Amino acid sequence: MLKAIAWTETRYQMVVGEEEHEDRPAAFGMMALSGERLTKAAALANVTVEQAKTDPTANVRAGAALLSSIATELGLSDRASIPAWQASVGRFSGIEQEEARAQYEVGGVFGVLRKGVGVLGASARDMELPDVGELSLAAAAPDYGPALWRPSPNYNSRNTSISAVIIHTCEGAYAGCWGWLAQSRSGVSAHYVVREDGGEISQLVRETSRAWHVSAKYDCKLNGNTDCSRNGSSINNFSIGIEHAGFGSQKSWPAGQIEASARLVCDITRDRSIPRDRFHIVGHGQLQPYNRSDPGPNWPWAAYISRIQQLCSTGGGGSSSGGSSSGGSSSGGSSSGGSSSGGSGGSFSPIIIDSNNGRNDRARGYITVSDSWRSSSNVSGYYGTGYFWASAKNVSDGAVFSFYLDSDATRTIDLQWSAASDRASNVPVVAVNSRGEKLGTAYVNQRANGGKMNTVGSWAFTRGWNQVIVSRWAESGKVVIADGVRVR
Repeated sequence: MLKAIAWTETRYQMVVGEEEHEDRPAAFGMMALSGERLTKAAALANVTVEQAKTDPTANVRAGAALLSSIATELGLSDRASIPAWQASVGRFSGIEQEEARAQYEVGGVFGVLRKGVGVLGASARDMELPDVGELSLAAAAPDYGPALWRPSPNYNSRNTSISAVIIHTCEGAYAGCWGWLAQSRSGVSAHYVVREDGGEISQLVRETSRAWHVSAKYDCKLNGNTDCSRNGSSINNFSIGIEHAGFGSQKSWPAGQIEASARLVCDITRDRSIPRDRFHIVGHGQLQPYNRSDPGPNWPWAAYISRIQQLCSTGGGGSSSGGSSSGGSSSGGSSSGGSSSGGSGGSFSPIIIDSNNGRNDRARGYITVSDSWRSSSNVSGYYGTGYFWASAKNVSDGAVFSFYLDSDATRTIDLQWSAASDRASNVPVVAVNSRGEKLGTAYVNQRANGGKMNTVGSWAFTRGWNQVIVSRWAESGKVVIADGVRVR
């Protein structure tokens, strides 16, 4: 349990945190202990605060003592039961926002236990763990198709053109970061938050609105004497802020997170006509050096800017790493390949999205599922090498097939599945455009017509990342199949 918490919080790094947001004190060590929690934990473990900050053993012992104390306060009697620790883990996180706390517990700590990542070992995967099926899934974000919409009340309007992207670090883990920014009492916000592995991005504020992410006025002398006409203006007036789960002091940044962030910035700069250089994609600490240093000295600026430029020059961007919103994975499938104009005129190479993101061309399309969906190849007639299945249930937990169009266009959607008697006969297939607007719903009978692409419908999609969602909201007692989608 301690290893899973440490991985969720810091990826086992002895971090030296900074204060990224007021009322969120700096965190220290592998267990990310901060503020009053740090002081209490050190006292419980009979170590000094300084030891708990800097010594790995003392830091973990302090975290263990704090977790045990919380379990006692909550009346935990069966400490041998792994699921029984869920409430204590949630309290340990310090996260107040309910959905964010649940994501930390089930998608974070218990998700780590389920996967056996880090140095947990294979035995962890055999533990009894809480069910992740009840985790809520947010709606699609309004400005960036792969992101989830978790709106923050902390914003206001602006009438200034957008000319910069500001790179931040959360100085903490993903769920706690967006959970804090989504609360009114935090008094701060950002437009986006990128998860540690890049598998999920939350949008909190619309790009056209002014988020509250930089507490400084612009001074062009700090930015190569660029855009000096902005001098004296609040940086929030003309910028989009992106928070990245993690710490400015960490030694390296996960490749998946950098890739997901680069795709997001490509999308923003393409939509807003922002130059893709170090003067318009800027670190928070560069513009507010008196009390901020994020994203820290080890942010891979050269590779990051180069990747953004590469993605935009090849028509990429817009795709996250294709991971699940609660830590799921994908399997089975075939590559889409080809290129696309996306528009209604000229040639258009069909986009095929399968259940294996490793074989999808993620610049054109990818699948996102939660851990409630399971991979299989038991029933023949599937596209590629397998498919996903999930029990029909009245929950918002669909398999999301995302695809990118370069311009507005009416496209026809085809689906393939492996048919069997246990399939639902009324599976909803929902079309959503890049603005998050529902275009319509079709229903398919997955007991029949397996082993081929079946036409579902045609809709007027918009430029950017659109979605076809295979919903679980179907016939009770049956299963739903998410296999292959073709856009033509």
